[in-house]
Amino acid sequence: MAAAAAPGPGPDMFEEIVMAEHRFHGEGYQEGYAEGRQAGAAEGRRHGARHGARVGAEIGSYLGFALTWQCLLSKCTDEKNSKKRKALDSLIGMIQKFPYEDPTYEKLQEDLEKIRGKFKQVCSMLNIQSDFRVSTERSSLTF
Repeated sequence: MAAAAAPGPGPDMFEEIVMAEHRFHGEGYQEGYAEGRQAGAAEGRRHGARHGARVGAEIGSYLGFALTWQCLLSKCTDEKNSKKRKALDSLIGMIQKFPYEDPTYEKLQEDLEKIRGKFKQVCSMLNIQSDFRVSTERSSLTF
């Protein structure tokens, strides 16, 4: 009779042991990548919401300021106030065109800087010192 082969450590068993470290490293990497991606997305949402709220508060303050002054100057018909009203209309138009809904808008910071500049110009024309501060507690616009 032929002797049966004794079950012993075969090449497959050693290969599994040798390749275990590589396999576990790959699995650990995939798990860590998935967790990191999820944590990064959550942190990105929090940061975006916080920054978006600040920008919204700033733009809202500018709009409220401009609409108030537009109303105050609506009764004045002289040439001097006409220029002020035109500047206010321009500021209001810029704010109304601002893309609140599109966080991927490439010129968001550029347009925001233009609005800030127009706001300062209007304040200068009205002889009002602008001091806009945005903090974590509250935003304030003081004159």
